[in-house]
Amino acid sequence: MQAYAIGHLRNVVIGSAIVEYLERIDETLEPFGGHFIIHGAPPDVKEGNWEGDLIVIAFPSRQNADDWYASSAYQAIKRLRSDHSDGDVLLVDGVDPGHKASDILTSS
Repeated sequence: MQAYAIGHLRNVVIGSAIVEYLERIDETLEPFGGHFIIHGAPPDVKEGNWEGDLIVIAFPSRQNADDWYASSAYQAIKRLRSDHSDGDVLLVDGVDPGHKASDILTSS
């Protein structure tokens, strides 16, 4: 089942560190089958408030996502982002293609 790395970044200071991070992150994803599916496009907010940028990276499995985040290649560049932005990063499992909203009622 696919898994996703999701970042909600705010107050990103675009400078040499962020530029270097952006230039290097793709090479960290490749060995784990990761690829961007959302990368900071401005949202059309229909309800509530939204500030910041949304980034979603898809991986073939949760293990791939965990291994990418823990990899020495990603850890070597992580501070280039985290020292120059505020935000939250999480890893989450996707659902099967046939998933229905009510499935969560019986999965406990």
